[in-house]
Amino acid sequence: MADRVQVAVTGLGVRTPAGHRLDDLWETLAGGRSTARTITSFPVDDLPVTFACQVGDVGWEEHVTARQARRMDRTTVLAVCAAAEALADAGVEAGGHLQPPPERRAVVAGTGWAGNATYEQAMLGQGDRGAPTPLTVLKIMHNAVPAWISMRHQIMGPSLTVSTACASGGHAIGEGLRLIREGSADLVVAGGAEACVSPTVLLAFHRCRALSTRVADPEGASRPFDADRDGFVMGEGAAFVVLERLEDAVRRDARVYAVLAGYGRTSDAYHLTMPAPGGGGAERCMRQALADARLSPAEVVHVNAHGTSTRLNDLAEAQAISRLFGPGKVPVTASKSVIGHSLGAAGAIEAVISALTVRAGAAPPIANLDTLDPECDVDVVRAPRALEPGAVVSNSFAFGGHNASLVLTPYATRN
Repeated sequence: MADRVQVAVTGLGVRTPAGHRLDDLWETLAGGRSTARTITSFPVDDLPVTFACQVGDVGWEEHVTARQARRMDRTTVLAVCAAAEALADAGVEAGGHLQPPPERRAVVAGTGWAGNATYEQAMLGQGDRGAPTPLTVLKIMHNAVPAWISMRHQIMGPSLTVSTACASGGHAIGEGLRLIREGSADLVVAGGAEACVSPTVLLAFHRCRALSTRVADPEGASRPFDADRDGFVMGEGAAFVVLERLEDAVRRDARVYAVLAGYGRTSDAYHLTMPAPGGGGAERCMRQALADARLSPAEVVHVNAHGTSTRLNDLAEAQAISRLFGPGKVPVTASKSVIGHSLGAAGAIEAVISALTVRAGAAPPIANLDTLDPECDVDVVRAPRALEPGAVVSNSFAFGGHNASLVLTPYATRN
């Protein structure tokens, strides 16, 4: 089989409820400590769900001016910060200049709701916030996210938005992989961002019967694959990765977190909110990603599951994993048990976590897993677990039946 361009992950940047530093994120995940708390940023007394996993101080001052921040929705602010730190982490930005040249750089950003905070303030707010301003449309555009990143870093190649609900971040990184492979860009900043912790969104998802209602125990609410799970916990955040050809990364002596080896994308074509029974679309997506990576299921050592803590989604994903890898054959974790479900950002954040997993050779546990659902025949990670070198699969599945799977491998195993 002909050689193919290998793509390295050389930079990571995040804004998460578990912190802004990669070490803080990993430490919180490894400790299995949920970040869900009662919301204090707006009144919740009249809401049926009063808790979420929120980002604290965003720390935007280092990356944007106050004037720029006023022109961005919270989603965009989170994205710009995470993307800037991914580029800095990759060591490709020095003195404000990037290599390669501007025309050979690209950005792909995933988001499901984009300017939700701005829209809600404009449509439902009172007083000074009640009427749309000239900036409203500029802040709620989905493409504002990659546009601001492009302007901030002089990225003059493709600047794209992916919006496939909760699979957006995973699809964005996968499409970034394709841009490198097809020769459309030499460097891609790819990821996702979302800020949807708001009264309207919480109420809407509650009425869809998707959210956990454990208001007396927020920290114990997100419990993927647990027999007593009752819905997901809303989260927010952003994560971006820097992708480049492996040969370029090696040439400049860059740190390689992992090789992004495979990408799968399928559609259930079944129902707007429910997964296909048995997880057929999820299984096809993982198989496609492994085929793209030129790997067999036996070479996978870990799956970072979409794992929302909803009854149907966890069951369908568990069935898909069990069929593909064999019952209880591959360790499975679910990061949403700790940081909640950040919708369009989730796939990107979990791709970053998967890259850290590859580099650390260890998998973080699922929080709040007391009793495994007997219908979910998978090997759940209950305590930090060492892994043999091998491939890690990161899954993202979404309303609309959108599925995305990424395969990451250690650099050493690709030579």
